[in-house]
Amino acid sequence: MSSDSKLLAVLGPTNTGKTHLAIERMCAHSSGMIGFPLRLLAREVYDRVVRIKGERSVALITGEEKILPPEARWFLTTAESMPLDRDFAFVGLDEAQLGADPNRGHVFTDRLLRARGREETMILGSDALRPMLKALTPDADIISRPRFSTLSFAGSTKLSRLPPRSAIVAFSAEEVYAVAEMLRRFRGGAAVVMGALSPRTRNAQVAMFQAGEVDYLVATDAIGMGLNMDVTHVAFASLRKYDGKRQRRLTVAEMAQIAGRAGRHQRDGTFGTLSMEGSRGAAFEEEEVHAIEEHRFPPLEQLYWRDGQPGTDSIDTLIADLERKPDHRVLRSAPEAIDLAVLKRLAEEPWVRDRTRGDRMVRRLWSACGLPDFRKTGVDPHSRLVGRVYRHLTEGEGYLPAPWFAEELARLDNVQGDVETIADRIAGVRTWAYIAHRPDWLADPAKWAERTRELEERLSDALHQRLTQRFVDRRTAVLMRDLGARGIDALPVAIDDAGIVSVADEPIGRLEGFRFHVDPDAKLLDKKRLLAAAERRLGDTLGGRARLLAADPDDQFTLATDPGRPVAIFWRGDVVARLERGRTVLSPRIVLHRALDLLRTPDRILVEDRLIAWLMTTVDRVLRPLSAIATAATDPARPAQLRALLAPLVDAGGTIERAAIAPTVAALDRDGRRAAQALGVRIGTMDVFHTGLLKPEPMRWRLALAAIRSGETMPGCPPAGSVTVTLPEAEPDRTAYHRAGYRPLGHQMLRVDMIERLARIAHDGRPDAKGGRAAFVPDPALATSLGLAPDGFDRLMHILGFRAAAEGWAWRGRRADTAPAPAAPPRPGNMFGALAALKATNG
Repeated sequence: MSSDSKLLAVLGPTNTGKTHLAIERMCAHSSGMIGFPLRLLAREVYDRVVRIKGERSVALITGEEKILPPEARWFLTTAESMPLDRDFAFVGLDEAQLGADPNRGHVFTDRLLRARGREETMILGSDALRPMLKALTPDADIISRPRFSTLSFAGSTKLSRLPPRSAIVAFSAEEVYAVAEMLRRFRGGAAVVMGALSPRTRNAQVAMFQAGEVDYLVATDAIGMGLNMDVTHVAFASLRKYDGKRQRRLTVAEMAQIAGRAGRHQRDGTFGTLSMEGSRGAAFEEEEVHAIEEHRFPPLEQLYWRDGQPGTDSIDTLIADLERKPDHRVLRSAPEAIDLAVLKRLAEEPWVRDRTRGDRMVRRLWSACGLPDFRKTGVDPHSRLVGRVYRHLTEGEGYLPAPWFAEELARLDNVQGDVETIADRIAGVRTWAYIAHRPDWLADPAKWAERTRELEERLSDALHQRLTQRFVDRRTAVLMRDLGARGIDALPVAIDDAGIVSVADEPIGRLEGFRFHVDPDAKLLDKKRLLAAAERRLGDTLGGRARLLAADPDDQFTLATDPGRPVAIFWRGDVVARLERGRTVLSPRIVLHRALDLLRTPDRILVEDRLIAWLMTTVDRVLRPLSAIATAATDPARPAQLRALLAPLVDAGGTIERAAIAPTVAALDRDGRRAAQALGVRIGTMDVFHTGLLKPEPMRWRLALAAIRSGETMPGCPPAGSVTVTLPEAEPDRTAYHRAGYRPLGHQMLRVDMIERLARIAHDGRPDAKGGRAAFVPDPALATSLGLAPDGFDRLMHILGFRAAAEGWAWRGRRADTAPAPAAPPRPGNMFGALAALKATNG
């Protein structure tokens, strides 16, 4: 630095315009450079200076990114990447108080001591740096700048009550994601900013926040380092962070650095903590609040230092210089960084010692050890990677093999996966981008630098998309914003011809019949708001649908009889009512679906009357025989004995076992039987039934009405048109089959009209139909035509009053109970007797 060079330190809290001043001063010089703490911040300022000076005149240098036009005169870099061997008229160092950081402090201290501009040098930082500057740079002019706006404490705030334009700060990726997910559910979403994000992803996320697409930002403490965003409130989700060695509470200076992001220029800002449900959450001490509001922090007492120009005569000299103690009272030896740890680990390898002789190779080894551990794998895994890189750099022409480099990139070239997976791939790409930007590590560094840039951009775009998909619900964001601005009753609700319902132009669901179905992608908490917004405005539409229902023909209504569900009435494919027990089995009570609660009373009555009319008409049409029987059962002009038969038959749904009403049947005279027959009632050997009620549709309705009567859900119906049903070994409840009109025969059930048919054929086929005991052989085609198994047929014959005889079956003179019949003996010509004949022969 020449004697005419000016050294200026500009100190103060956040939002004092320090960085803006440094940019103005640099652009006023013929050349200049500013070193920043973050790649993201360097990129942000680079874009600003490009707008002032043009792309050809501005350079960006970070570990993983290098934009270096031949004519560049103004450089924006990270502190680690500052080219101190170049001559600049102006040099600036931002956030110089980071010299007190255990991990990176030695870099900032070295730049504070060595980075100088030919005409002007500017050091920017917190006022806590003042005593360090007086001790280390006594010739510096120190000026303080006040904050443009007021920063005040707002206390603890629940997530659901965070004000718009808030930034929530957390200190791990897991915590950032958890808070962002809750904001998506409660408030429609949030942008996410972390130091590990690529500039492209970070810019896309911030642009979404700045454009007002989301009102919240969730970030790590990376936002404390000068990233400029339109934030009015900063909420701390935690006040503790892991610093690489231990979990500790933030210092007051760190708290202030982050809280100071609230309020820009002359707009005031607030800070506080986030109150998490089920947790006490973070809490500031009273002294911490006063210190942050008044921008008064303990002065720094020391900075971390490591020799920035170590000797490279040998590995041992290099390590010794890097571990050398500082010779100034305010400087303290930096903790062992990962580059030094890797160097010491590789120095133990004989092959490294053999290949690292002389100044050039020692510098090459130290350069390789500077490869950052972007993936945070730790010293041992990272040492193996660095060792492999160095081995290639010391073989052949001294370049990394292009096939190996290409293979590593190809392994990362995949945009599929979740947020964590893609973020990890980007961290991997940063490793190879860093390598590609070393001027002498690859034979064609420009080609590979471009390749890594393209890959990082693709992954960054995919990461932005995943972050947005995972943490942003645009529909809820719009809804919540409009709710706050206008209230729920003022929200514009529209329904198109397809039934799509939109609130504030955001589709939120579909109206089917009278039911509003929220988009299935919406979470439960979102659904409550969407329902509230939509249903409050659907009255007129639903009223119109009620009038449409009342005017529709009968074919637009159906009886829903899905097994295991309540019996319901559907209109145009959607449920409108369920059926409950009524005064009689044929007149169930109609209960409108809760979706129709929004209807006005006249519209509800209109719907109820139409459904009752449809139900009565359909019951009379489908179950006409049962309706006629029910009418006769209540007709006082009918004989009492007949009504005694008909009433239980109606209650049973049209089929009843004869044994259950045997006294009634016995008391019925000839005229009564004729009257029953005139109604279609058949008094059979086993059952009393009406054949017309055994058809599939009447059977379905009978089972439905019986389920309604008993307060049950709809049972499964027998297969349509089947006369024999074979039950699985794990037999289901047979009650529904009994109600339908089937009777058990072992593992099968046979429809009652078929039982009567077989009974008539069997009795008519006896040799002496007047009561003789002679044996006979039934036609084997009878069972075959009905799909009845041999054991089922034997059981039926036994129940009908026959017994097994040597020549076939003999009449026993009475019907038996339903106990299993003994196996029939061999009967010549009987299709079921082959096995029994073989058994008898062997016995």
